[in-house]
Amino acid sequence: MPDTTALKSTDAPAPAADAPVATDAGPAPGKPRSLWSDAWYDLRRNRLFLVSMGLILLLLVMAAFPGLFTSASPRDANLAEHYLQPPNWSHFFAPDWLGYDVQGRSIYARLVYGARASITVGIVVTLAVTITGLVIGMLAGYFGGLLDTILSRITDVFFGVPFIVGAMVILTSFERRSVGVVILSMAFLGWTSIARVARGSVITIKQADYVVAAKALGASTFRIMTRHILPNAIAPVIVVATIALGGYIGAEATLSFLGIGLAEPTVSWGIDVSTAKDQLRNAPYVLIIPSVMVSITVLSFLMFGDAVRNALDPKMR
Repeated sequence: MPDTTALKSTDAPAPAADAPVATDAGPAPGKPRSLWSDAWYDLRRNRLFLVSMGLILLLLVMAAFPGLFTSASPRDANLAEHYLQPPNWSHFFAPDWLGYDVQGRSIYARLVYGARASITVGIVVTLAVTITGLVIGMLAGYFGGLLDTILSRITDVFFGVPFIVGAMVILTSFERRSVGVVILSMAFLGWTSIARVARGSVITIKQADYVVAAKALGASTFRIMTRHILPNAIAPVIVVATIALGGYIGAEATLSFLGIGLAEPTVSWGIDVSTAKDQLRNAPYVLIIPSVMVSITVLSFLMFGDAVRNALDPKMR
């Protein structure tokens, strides 16, 4: 009878001490992040984004609830007592903290209440040009042919008009330049850059395999554009829109400074800069304070847009 004990023994060498040991209950592979979750992961660790986001949130709260920051009215004027009264740095956040303007109005109160008009114009114009440019760019990029040619030439015509000059021509035709009129004039001219970005993105995405497969399965054009193309083409559009938002706030201040933007009784930083330009030698703080506020606001949105661009653009990483 053969010896079966030899079959039970093994001559295999023992595993090395540093060799990895396979286990049945190993960690499950992590779920891959999407573009948006990956971008948010990067943004949370970007100091530039956190600082700009904090400033923007403060400005938004100031624009929505100015009563939380001051109890003074931005239109109360007292020439006899407060004409060009200098700042009182010992009374922080009081009506006389930043002094008074040429009409005896509190500069601090006008600074707080002026955020509403400037930020409202910037945000609403950005939303309007984003929607308009996205629709035109998607139609031109997806259908191509004659429609693409017509829409592209129309975009070129509007793109060739200088933004500030074109807005000046439009605004001078209105007797009363309210916030709505300024928004419409700026939105009428500002959609061209987003339309070009959206068109180029759609042209690239419509050749992807998942779009071709959706067409082969009989999906409607509306479903393909809204479910497959739009979610993948929106990232570069958002980058351009966030960077442009600060530019629109600066453009509103520029138009108001030139006297063809917002007008009294609207409270705006651009109006305050315009009325204070003649007091640069006598009381420079009347001009400098609202100018600094405009610069901080524009810089905050530009930093925010730059951080979003770095997070959404793989080439910037």
